[in-house]
Amino acid sequence: MITNIKARRVSRLARLLTGRNALRRPVDRIEGVVLVALSAAFLAAVAFACIVGTHTYQSQRAATVGLRPAAAVLLQDGPTAPLVRVGQAEAQWFVPGGGQQSGVLTTATTPDIAGAAAGARISVWLNRSGQPAAPPAGQAVMVLYALVAGAMVAGLAGLALLLVYALCRLVLDRRRLAAWESAWDRTGPRWTTRR
Repeated sequence: MITNIKARRVSRLARLLTGRNALRRPVDRIEGVVLVALSAAFLAAVAFACIVGTHTYQSQRAATVGLRPAAAVLLQDGPTAPLVRVGQAEAQWFVPGGGQQSGVLTTATTPDIAGAAAGARISVWLNRSGQPAAPPAGQAVMVLYALVAGAMVAGLAGLALLLVYALCRLVLDRRRLAAWESAWDRTGPRWTTRR
């Protein structure tokens, strides 16, 4: 039953594109071919968008693989202004290999330093070289970023293909109108009784 319905749909599409019909103009067939080509291009763009989304997710996962949690001790008070966007404080932390490092922690890499007092223990994420890095995004956030990246690619491709279709339709409609005016110029005088 389902194959019968699919066969009818395919045969209807084939008739639309290639079937003999005295009322179908060559411009109509061209529009059908353009629609099929643009639909195939959109499907290719959706497949490419899936690849972009997967690559985005994998690159985010790869960036978080080298991060290790550690504890830092603030050597000075953290920034105290409410809603601090950018601030810094001197701190000391232990690297996983057993060494100790000191440096400046910023609110970009360690948001917990805002409002913390000197001597407070703050959790920090370190990269492979033992330097503070921004905390890794959660699994849900990484999936969301990947979905947004894929949707952006598919959406932009869809808009571009719609624009191409609108331009093709504009050109084809002008040809249809010119053909109609030409046919009317030949037929119109025979329909009027004015002399």
